[in-house]
Amino acid sequence: MNREWVLTRESFELLLEWLGPDREQAGQTYEKIRLRLIKIFACRGCNEADELADETINRVTAKLNDIGQTYSGDPALYFYGVAQKVHLEYLRNRPQLREFPLEFKASGQGKLAPAPYSTDDIEREYECLEKCMERLPRQSRQLVLEYYQDEKRAKIDHRKKLADQLGIAVNALRIRAHRIRLQLQGCVQNCLQQSPAN
Repeated sequence: MNREWVLTRESFELLLEWLGPDREQAGQTYEKIRLRLIKIFACRGCNEADELADETINRVTAKLNDIGQTYSGDPALYFYGVAQKVHLEYLRNRPQLREFPLEFKASGQGKLAPAPYSTDDIEREYECLEKCMERLPRQSRQLVLEYYQDEKRAKIDHRKKLADQLGIAVNALRIRAHRIRLQLQGCVQNCLQQSPAN
């Protein structure tokens, strides 16, 4: 992954312009896309979901000079296509994390289902994730959303604060978030099997 490229203020402004003419609405679109990316990566079992979401955003932003004027359609779909490549790189570079990918069949036969490659598959997966998030108890949903927010040092500080609010150790918080994520993965897996691609 190209972690050397840094999102500058100028490139972020360019990204907002690409996302929409109204700056405030473009900012909301950016936040919505980033949250969706985090959910997608988290649902696929990526421990660094927020970093992978930021890597995806950085890659798209770095390409804006090439695609900004020629790309047509919903910009969010472009992000999801790039996210698929980032996810595949993540799996290649971290093979030990393949034990809980979204694509792992619940049958327990140890076979991997084909990874979704199209934006339709990614969108269908996200819709299932949204349904599964809605089925979670309110406290679990809130915990998992808060657990995966922020980045770098702010993420660490936020998780400590969240653990303090719940009156538990950070490691116990990590275990709770992991269990919720596994529950979401199973739910999304079932949802995808019940609503096969057209």
